[in-house]
Amino acid sequence: MVLKNLRDEIDTVLRHDPAARSSLEVVLCYPGFHALLFYRLAHWLWQRGWLVLGRFISYLGRMLTGIEIHPGARIGRRLFIDHGVGVVIGETAEIGDDVTLYQGVTLGGTKLNRGKRHPTIEDGVIIGAGAKVLGGFTVGRGARIGPNAVVRAEVPPGGRVIAPRSITLSREARAPQPDASTETRPEFVPYGTPGDEIPDPVARALNGLVEEVRMLRGRVQELEQQLAPETAEPPLKKVSG
Repeated sequence: MVLKNLRDEIDTVLRHDPAARSSLEVVLCYPGFHALLFYRLAHWLWQRGWLVLGRFISYLGRMLTGIEIHPGARIGRRLFIDHGVGVVIGETAEIGDDVTLYQGVTLGGTKLNRGKRHPTIEDGVIIGAGAKVLGGFTVGRGARIGPNAVVRAEVPPGGRVIAPRSITLSREARAPQPDASTETRPEFVPYGTPGDEIPDPVARALNGLVEEVRMLRGRVQELEQQLAPETAEPPLKKVSG
């Protein structure tokens, strides 16, 4: 069974990467394949209660490959990690079969509890370079997440997520700085996310338009009230018989 899984993972690299020309090249030169070897051993130890040893094997894999996979994560068959440097897979992450991750992908959590805090990636998902999938939700089967996207909510099966243009928050939107006279520290926010809600540039633009329409309506009402006495018809005079 183990040898079959290794054969499947080698074949997956050969199928998805035209730069790979032989099985020997994959075994010797592909850090994504090496990282999975370290993970399989570390996960086996983790499941049997050898937690520290499992973490140590995982740490060795990280040092040698630049890919960090927690031994508690659950990974299916034929995972393809292309290039791989900077990939991070958290403890409670779950990955199905035939998933592809590119360099710099993070499957992280934004909570500090020990429960389910990392994403579940279903079969056939592709996550582009630099994408961050943060939270204990599900990315549905066959979904595609583009490079540098930040995903904080569930993605339906077959869904597509692309990264918007980068935006700079205004000074007012930034988190308040602590008073220098006190020793209170700013709240620690995992992965530097700006809170529970990430500013949406489209929503911000729509909110601005709604506010402008409200102001214009108020101004129109003022002008109508000012013009009302001037346009009113004079009262009819009573004609005496």
